[in-house]
Amino acid sequence: MTTDATNTSDATSTPDVTIIGAGLGGLTLARVLHVHGIPAAVYEAETSPAARSQGGMLDIHDYNGQLALVAAGLMDEFRGLILEGRQALRFLAPDGTVLFDKADDGTGGRPEVQRGELRQVLLDSLPAGTVRWGHKVTAARALGDGRHEVTFADGSTLVTGLLVGADGAWSRVRPLLSAAVPEYTGKSVVDTYLFDADTRHPATAKAVGGGSMIATTPGRELFAHRERGDTLHAYIGLAEPLEWFDGIDFTDTAAATARIAREYEGWAPELVSLIADSDVAPILRPLYALPAEHRWERVPGVTLIGDAAHLTAPNGEGANLAMLDGADLGEALAAHPGDVEAALAAYEEVMFPRSAEAATAHAGLDDEEAGSDGDAIQALIAAMTRQKHA
Repeated sequence: MTTDATNTSDATSTPDVTIIGAGLGGLTLARVLHVHGIPAAVYEAETSPAARSQGGMLDIHDYNGQLALVAAGLMDEFRGLILEGRQALRFLAPDGTVLFDKADDGTGGRPEVQRGELRQVLLDSLPAGTVRWGHKVTAARALGDGRHEVTFADGSTLVTGLLVGADGAWSRVRPLLSAAVPEYTGKSVVDTYLFDADTRHPATAKAVGGGSMIATTPGRELFAHRERGDTLHAYIGLAEPLEWFDGIDFTDTAAATARIAREYEGWAPELVSLIADSDVAPILRPLYALPAEHRWERVPGVTLIGDAAHLTAPNGEGANLAMLDGADLGEALAAHPGDVEAALAAYEEVMFPRSAEAATAHAGLDDEEAGSDGDAIQALIAAMTRQKHA
């Protein structure tokens, strides 16, 4: 079955926008377009909003993510999601010694929310039927004159005059614009959770504190944050090639947990508990990135936002940049009625240097971490403090 998403009633009007991906960036774009009266449809591979966990905490920054929410008219709803006190930040040595402890005084400009709750606010702000669930894209091709055909896994297709790839690291839309493919960064993280931590793991809960905690040595790190209630979500960072992880059977929870915990032998027991006592099976997440200066020549009728455009290893900016991309693109389309190409050019002119700057800053932080133990920790404290409380 073929459908046509292009508005053919007026050849000079802005065509309906086809957005691939219902993550934060794609939904922000759809919302900002809705605010401006521009129709859009979002096609998402997941079968429903509850098809999978939406991840943990996000700090939404006053210089990008919050600007997107202002454009979307959702700041009041956002404020209702904020978990007070979660901007607290502490650094620990591997032996548990507290090296740095910054309380949340409410002035950090990066309040924390649950990703899933923020996504639901965006979903609730859209007209019914905007998101078409269960539409996994398998291919996209140019038809000429700025029109593109999108093919879904069930064999159906659509043709659109404006295609936006908000479909993440392995975007099916990106090849229309760029030959770039994400490459492994040399680091992976393993997700773990401790539930009811204040009661069941009080020493670990105390070590993490009220917000985020980081402990690191070259090649090994623990990052944990307190989610809603007394749930602790940890990211276990290991700088190893992909082949190293191939030797771990992650389908065997006990064996995988023990193998990862062994890498932190000699660390304080309250820190190792974040691994050894996980209430869920450890989840491996290899980290990939696109080139820091990734960009493309203007191609009529198509563009990218978020990780599809500028994937980096996690640096605290990804979700914020995706939302700002969506807001900027939506406002550019509203500001250039009847001239889609001018809107896309204006959006990309701002997006390219912004994303490159964020990626370059993250690369510099990685370089700082690569030093000796003491130097790495002090450099990381300085860098993260600048980011968290700028």
